Amino acid sequence: MLTWIAQPERAPGTIVATIAALFTIAYSLGLLLLAKPDGRIVVGDAMHQYVQLRSAVFDRDLRFTNDYLHLYGLTPQTIDDETRWIIETNATGHVRNLMPVGPALLWAPAFLLTTAGVWLVDHAGWHYPLDGYGRLFQASAGYTGIAAAAIAAWLSYLTAAAFFDRRTAIWATLAIWLGSSAVYYSVISPAYSHAPSMLAVSVFCFAWIRTRGRQTLGRYAVLGGLAGIAALMRWQDAILLIVPAIEAGASIRRDGWLAAVARISMSVACALAAFTPQMFVWQRLYGHPLTIPQGAAFMQWRQPALVAVLFSDNHGLFTWTPVIALACLGLVPLVRRAPLVGVGCIAFLAISWYVNAAVADWWAGEAFGARRFVGCFPVFVLGMAAVYDGWRTHPARIAGCTAVFVALTFLLLVQYQVFMHGARAIAPYPKGFEGLWLARFVVPFRLLHHLVK
Repeated sequence: MLTWIAQPERAPGTIVATIAALFTIAYSLGLLLLAKPDGRIVVGDAMHQYVQLRSAVFDRDLRFTNDYLHLYGLTPQTIDDETRWIIETNATGHVRNLMPVGPALLWAPAFLLTTAGVWLVDHAGWHYPLDGYGRLFQASAGYTGIAAAAIAAWLSYLTAAAFFDRRTAIWATLAIWLGSSAVYYSVISPAYSHAPSMLAVSVFCFAWIRTRGRQTLGRYAVLGGLAGIAALMRWQDAILLIVPAIEAGASIRRDGWLAAVARISMSVACALAAFTPQMFVWQRLYGHPLTIPQGAAFMQWRQPALVAVLFSDNHGLFTWTPVIALACLGLVPLVRRAPLVGVGCIAFLAISWYVNAAVADWWAGEAFGARRFVGCFPVFVLGMAAVYDGWRTHPARIAGCTAVFVALTFLLLVQYQVFMHGARAIAPYPKGFEGLWLARFVVPFRLLHHLVK
């Protein structure tokens, strides 16, 4: 075990699998020891994705009112102004649902296995409700999210290892996975859409890097389809189409305009084909296959908060998780090492930055850091690997840097969780210089004192 920690390049797969196992144990303990009073596991945005799966499987429709009433513990008589949307239907006779359908599709295998297992034990004499609402059903989404994050980390490691040595690649992966917001959505809130997004973008990047140099229509079809699948998880990830577009544009001098247009068209067509489940859901819910469910005002294209989304204490990307700032700097040497890959990564990240900054609530509501950037995970790993590659003759520096960033994020995570669980006299919210940068070092001592007194 000590060898794995000191030299993770000897067994990178074991390291990733061990972390996933520890996350699974931690998540399970959280479900048991920190259960919510109403018994719910899926909360926040995850609730809206979960009802899509539960309703499709058990009710065979996309009418979510009964799902929301049950999960929120409400009745039509207890609806108030804040929850009236649950019973208000639109012109298609459906209530709103503002979340993507992709996570529900990713959760479906584990959910269906849980359904089959409950059916079997019920027939054996047990009595667990076969209704899709129970904690076992809800937990299947969280466990799928943990697995998705772990696979994403492994694929991102393999992607980085295509350019850098194994030591550099695994340390960079660990730094970004455990030192950024990705860790929170890998173990604390794995039922949100961020772990599925992290996986989908990592699969795309792995396929892109491993097939680079091939200019066949089949490859562009695959990349387009993977971009469409990523967009199912989080709509903004359709930005990935910029990558095959850049590659096709770079091939014009050699292969001509017609070939480039054909390649781009193939990618777009396959992306749309992969995106059809979302278009079907939107058609049923809103009467249009393409829409912005939150309304046109949701995107402030002319007033993006470009600086705030990076540097604000209100969930700024760099202020909450400074390891990402170093990873972004690493994209410069990545361009020197692999120009087309570096340009593609920068383009994807730059457009993601603009899109995230243009959202009306650019801080992403309640979140651990800038959660909407978690989908950029493999790009950050590549950037961090490029930084660590410059230090490859100083392994202690790489390990020390990783340890510092992971420790900073872990301390902030403890502070955040203590606050979110109501102990606000012990842990202030991470905001302002003191709350964001100093309190994390004090909270563990306050918490220990509170537990032993």
